[in-house]
Amino acid sequence: MEKRAPHGPMVTPTPGGARMSETHLMIANSLRKMRGQSIGTAGAGGRTDQCHNGNGLVHVLSLSASKTADALIDPKLVLSWLMGAIGAPVFLIGALVPVREAGALLPQLWVARWVQTQSIRKRFWAIGAAVQGVMAVGIAMVALKLEGAWAGWLILAAVAVLAISRSVASTTYKDALARSVPQGKRGAVIGAAGSIAATFGFAYGASMSFGVFGGVSVEAVAGFVFLAGLLFIAAALMFMQLQEDATTDAKENAQAWSEFFQPLFTDRSFQFFILARSFLTATAFAPPFIVMVTVGASESSLTRLGPMVVASALAASASAFLWGRLSDKSSRLSLILAGLIASGVYALTAGVVLWGSGALNMWYATSLMFVAQVAYQGVRSGRSIFLTDMTQNDMRLRYTALSNTVIGIVLLAGLGLGGVAHFAGAAHALLLCAVMAAIGAGFATRLARTECDGVPQ
Repeated sequence: MEKRAPHGPMVTPTPGGARMSETHLMIANSLRKMRGQSIGTAGAGGRTDQCHNGNGLVHVLSLSASKTADALIDPKLVLSWLMGAIGAPVFLIGALVPVREAGALLPQLWVARWVQTQSIRKRFWAIGAAVQGVMAVGIAMVALKLEGAWAGWLILAAVAVLAISRSVASTTYKDALARSVPQGKRGAVIGAAGSIAATFGFAYGASMSFGVFGGVSVEAVAGFVFLAGLLFIAAALMFMQLQEDATTDAKENAQAWSEFFQPLFTDRSFQFFILARSFLTATAFAPPFIVMVTVGASESSLTRLGPMVVASALAASASAFLWGRLSDKSSRLSLILAGLIASGVYALTAGVVLWGSGALNMWYATSLMFVAQVAYQGVRSGRSIFLTDMTQNDMRLRYTALSNTVIGIVLLAGLGLGGVAHFAGAAHALLLCAVMAAIGAGFATRLARTECDGVPQ
């Protein structure tokens, strides 16, 4: 039967037409594979299983190195202790965590609009990791050479630059992950890296606790911060080996601000995700309050703090991979379970302090910290994989930046929990965290199911 082409004269298909089309497709495929691309039936992104496996290894190695570096330069413990040891003013020490957390999240809107015009994203993660490495090396040098307020200001400035660099890496990572690792394997990649890094963090904390390196000193801690810098740089070099799918269309144009913010008002699934993630920030706020109700008034606070630090690292090591695998099956379920577990452990901890003995046994508190950190790992895994799976390539960067910016504001608002702890006690702050986590789990039940949950969006 004759058919009319959309534009042109009537044509009659020939028996060899299909074979010619297949031949043209094979030639085009071969040419594009030579350029690191493919079309046709090679699978999502046109990548072979071998390429996917190689990308998975690159992700695991790079993330393991960067996450281990994060543990070695943790501002809540390591940098706070280091700045106190070199005589930095207390108000500078208190500014470390807010500067680092807000600096890593709030700039992401502007970073996203800039990166959005680029077709390859891996280089931005690598640049962010490399700059973090340079700043970590600088912090180590300052700690070894200077003291007092000048040293404190320089370290805080380095932390600010490090945080902005972390913002660049965080904004682009999910996009690079989605372009290089197929859905259904991403949680395992992130989980494996988290477990490896947590194992090294556990060894680090245990070695310091038992004085393997001659006890805690400025020189020893600065040496570990220097090592963190080298790990960041190594992660950057490894990540550049990633085989990433470039955008097939022309470079994306940065949207107007009104269009950029549009998903916050039009995408109902994204709105529920923001609400769930906002309330589940309780899993980040709560651990310091558990420490307060356990070791705050103890004369042997450093001795009692050690096992809790080890418990935190052990929880991450034991659970990160398992949460990753669960998130591959259902990231929504990971968020629900993690929120419920967190709510229960916070309520139990506060209940023992307020209506029980009024004090926590060290080993009981260590067990509670372990469970609390397991829940925290579940939230991290679930939110990361859900956002990666729910969005398309052309929208993922924008959604990541929007969600992280909103959470940055929520984290600043969370300073109010510190006021509650100051005036009413840490146990009451924990009760609020329990309520927040439960509400977050409730909102997570309203999230849309991704394809791996069995129901396409």
